[in-house]
Amino acid sequence: MKQIILSFVMVLFFAAASQAQNKSWEVPAKYKTMKSSVDLKDASVIATGKELWAKQCKSCHGATGLGDGPRGAMLKTNPGDFSSTAFQEQTDGDIYYKTTFGFDEMPSFEKKIPSDADRWALVAYMRTLKK
Repeated sequence: MKQIILSFVMVLFFAAASQAQNKSWEVPAKYKTMKSSVDLKDASVIATGKELWAKQCKSCHGATGLGDGPRGAMLKTNPGDFSSTAFQEQTDGDIYYKTTFGFDEMPSFEKKIPSDADRWALVAYMRTLKK
């Protein structure tokens, strides 16, 4: 009987672990097509985004968005490479949504950066992190 219970517990554990690895970051359709409230190519907007990046994002995502920040190494999930084609192919709305609401170990920045324009400025700066 103990072996059956142990086997059952192990199956549940591995099923839960497998599910956790398959979690995906779904962006609602309305955000995928959302347009910025600021000019994402404006130098002052990008400069604002860079300042916010240094204060809020750099510790996990690294100075240049490679996912090599000191706190990033302590995470269970990879913070990602924002210079990658896969990242840069996301819509502006995808990036805005992920920055605003977070997921899993990525915190929400809706309260930490309450200004909609400032969160869009972060999107503008992240667009500069290309290879």
